[in-house]
Amino acid sequence: MLLAIDVGNTQTHIGMFRDDELVEHWRFATSRTTTNDELAIRVAALLRLRGLTLDEVDGAIVASVVPQQDQEWTELNERYFHGRLIMVGGPGVKLGMPIRTDNPREVGADRLMNAVAAWERVKGPCVVVDFGTSINYDVVSPDGEYLGGAIAPGIQISMDALTQRAARLVKVEIEAPDSAIGRSTQAAIRSGIVYGFAGQVDGIVTRIREELGGEATTIATGGLAAAIAPFCDEIDDVDDLLTLTGLRLVWARNR
Repeated sequence: MLLAIDVGNTQTHIGMFRDDELVEHWRFATSRTTTNDELAIRVAALLRLRGLTLDEVDGAIVASVVPQQDQEWTELNERYFHGRLIMVGGPGVKLGMPIRTDNPREVGADRLMNAVAAWERVKGPCVVVDFGTSINYDVVSPDGEYLGGAIAPGIQISMDALTQRAARLVKVEIEAPDSAIGRSTQAAIRSGIVYGFAGQVDGIVTRIREELGGEATTIATGGLAAAIAPFCDEIDDVDDLLTLTGLRLVWARNR
């Protein structure tokens, strides 16, 4: 059994694989101060929901964008996984994908996992739009090279900034607007958020495709992808499990 662990700024997403099959996955809030013992307790509790224990884990792979947690997962590995853990970005870890950016070390591990999974899926030029704490646009060339992309403020960050700086505005649920013309303040905010971010996605993906010189399959992922993707003309598919799939593929390439 493999545990694929995506440590994001807002949430940690854990997937449990048997061979190539994802049999379960869980999410919990990421905290920069969580200790390795607390992580072990949480992971063990999740496994118990499936009648499993930490001893039954054959290996684990972690993609983390939270440096404060890297050491905690490393220590958890030493105490409970007994050296069967791979940290994406660590020395000698093979991605199976050339990275054609100015500084490959600065590219987030989650972005690379998304690119690996998208390329494996379409075997052609592709763009991943990840709706997380930020909105990441990651681009893979027709030759399977990671080229870079774009980063924009995420939906929740934008919502927080709006409500903190405007005393009369409140947070709303991110769901389909009834119309572009909101007839209440909440409806107007919802329209602005959903159609505004959908327009951003279409605009950026169109420019990326122009720079690639042709078509590119665009896949959306992340917690809010399902809320925004239906209003985007340039998104071809939605896969909320893309990062976990990338982790599984990289694990297989390093065994």
